[in-house]
Amino acid sequence: MPEQKQLRHGRISLRPTLIELLPKIAKEGKEEAEKILERLSHPSRLALQTNELVLPAKDVSGLFSGQVPKLPHVEKVPIGKTQLELGDKPESSIINNQLALTETIGYEGWLNRLVYGDNLLVMQALLAGDEQSGLPSMRGKVDLIYIDPPFDSKADYRTKITLPNGDIEQKPTVIEQFAYSDTWKDGTASYLQMIYPRLVLMRELLSDQGSIYVHLDWHVSHYVKVILDEVFGKENFRNEIYAKRIRKNVKEREKVPRLNEAVDSIFFYVKSGEHLINPPMKFDPKAERWHSFEAAGFRTGMDYELFGFKPNNGNHWRWTKDNAEQAIKEGNLRPNPNTGKPEYKIEASDYILRDTLWDDVTVSAFTTGYTTEKKESLLEIIVDMSSEENSIVADFFAGSGTTGAVAERLGRRWVMSDIGKPACMIMRKRLIDQNSKPFLYQSIGDYQKEQFSKSEFKTIGSLAQVVLQLYGAMPFTQKDAPANVGYIKQNRTLVVVDSPNKLTGCNTIKKAQQYRASFMGGWQKVVVLGWNFETNIGQVISSLNDPNLEVLVIPADLLDRLKTKTSYQQLIKSGKIRFSSLQYLTVKPIAVEDRKDGKVALTITLDNYVLLSPDALPLSDEDRAKLQKIAANDPLALIEYWSIDPDYDGEVFRSRWQDYRGNIGNDGDPLRVVRKTAIEVPKKDGARKVCVKAVDVFGFESAVVEEVKS
Repeated sequence: MPEQKQLRHGRISLRPTLIELLPKIAKEGKEEAEKILERLSHPSRLALQTNELVLPAKDVSGLFSGQVPKLPHVEKVPIGKTQLELGDKPESSIINNQLALTETIGYEGWLNRLVYGDNLLVMQALLAGDEQSGLPSMRGKVDLIYIDPPFDSKADYRTKITLPNGDIEQKPTVIEQFAYSDTWKDGTASYLQMIYPRLVLMRELLSDQGSIYVHLDWHVSHYVKVILDEVFGKENFRNEIYAKRIRKNVKEREKVPRLNEAVDSIFFYVKSGEHLINPPMKFDPKAERWHSFEAAGFRTGMDYELFGFKPNNGNHWRWTKDNAEQAIKEGNLRPNPNTGKPEYKIEASDYILRDTLWDDVTVSAFTTGYTTEKKESLLEIIVDMSSEENSIVADFFAGSGTTGAVAERLGRRWVMSDIGKPACMIMRKRLIDQNSKPFLYQSIGDYQKEQFSKSEFKTIGSLAQVVLQLYGAMPFTQKDAPANVGYIKQNRTLVVVDSPNKLTGCNTIKKAQQYRASFMGGWQKVVVLGWNFETNIGQVISSLNDPNLEVLVIPADLLDRLKTKTSYQQLIKSGKIRFSSLQYLTVKPIAVEDRKDGKVALTITLDNYVLLSPDALPLSDEDRAKLQKIAANDPLALIEYWSIDPDYDGEVFRSRWQDYRGNIGNDGDPLRVVRKTAIEVPKKDGARKVCVKAVDVFGFESAVVEEVKS
């Protein structure tokens, strides 16, 4: 918080300056990191959950062009020293077996991973490891970290979504809102409070040979440099690299407040003295460079007179007299314009060692539509410079995924995470477009509970009881009554609030039905309120066909509106909390056609997509109207990405085929996915479960599972 002078009762009071706050920031950041590290061995430690095993195979054939696309040969993914059959053994979950990972984490057993979530929680999970899934701790295993954290609190984090009937702008999700508001609530001071414990965890992840590159600009770079010195040690600072920015055009001699910024800063630190770089080179664009023709040491016959000069005592010319005369004719040997001494030309194609001024590559790219996307050429230099083939490279503010895309292409292993759903959708499509190796798309759950525990709002009661009251239900007062269950007396409705630790699914709903039938004599109706849902929740509800069951979504911005007791009371009075219906996907009956060589073709057609209530989305009234129009007339146009697992084992979704908006190799339409496809798979005895997953333009996921017979 900057120093401010305020007049109060005739006195001047001074608020602490940022310099004065730095010791407190460092102390609290260190304490927070130490608490996190102490919790790593706790039984309830955080773990990653796998949403999808992505086996890149985007649709390129076009709709029924006469050829049924064959899935790529990915029947087996190497897992440690064994081979895991994909889809042939229902009991062999990739996440539960991915694990015969070697003690040195990886080699054949490694799967790259893209993780959605707060990087503080993601890094906790990576450091802790997960014995059940067989992922060992990654402490000391990462060889290179590049991060490009946010630069400026005034950045606009809204996401532009282009739909067939026009553009709409989505505000950040509740998770992003919390992250951004917490990061900037006190300006640079809270930014440094955010970054300190994260840098400590990154240091824990780095190997002894590891290095970190932190990309910033003038807003906070000089303050973060002090934090980096504290965390990594001033002696482990190697370079401040200056990377060229895009030049801004201004009117000639126009008066402006300040000069344009020409460069970003990239701070390069190492974990220890064991880290050595591969010296990066750059092309020298100068047309001609001339060097002295004289070389050290005497050589017989190479001390002839040239342009009136002879070599100094003990030296010689670089070439024989015949070669020198030929070079003069070709214009490659001349007298220096100032001294007259012989000099020879070095060709422009020569490369020279790179220094800290990277003026030959700009930092920004504009290929994915992500506002802070960085150029692959920039990351190529860093990845090549500070890692080797098979090294693990990580980026915890991954944005558009440039780090992972470059690491993939250069033969490195990678981990990327981001707190933004739009960023994760862009990264997944980018990697599929690149035809990357199989990778895991994961998330780390309980954001709502995390944020609730950090808020000032702790005196009302349990989170479940708060939600019950906001819904209009009364909590039970009996000692033996569950804390997450309430009632509405007028219409004999039971209300169940599910835990933010869980994905609401079939088990929760069936338990709620049992409560309705038996709890305190029975009830007319039951309402289930959930934070997070299993992807096939729509299909589960449809299969139950229960008119006295209702499943609703707790508003995404609820916790942002529950920061204080006062805000809670205002919400109760206003009654403006809206609990919305679920979104779900439907597909038409799947057709099966016998093919040659023991194969069958599955024809899968999207039928309908029902979006949750547009009122629950963070949109303006104008954009909400656009959305309602397209949801009514062309609901499948809201699908951003859909994929197929033709042999779903009920545990891990293996994405074996994908299509997404922006893939124009099949239908030429950048704003819509194809609605129908046929894929060829091995014939199998008995029935097979086909799972179809869709992600809409807002990042909401839905899935449907159909059983088909060969």
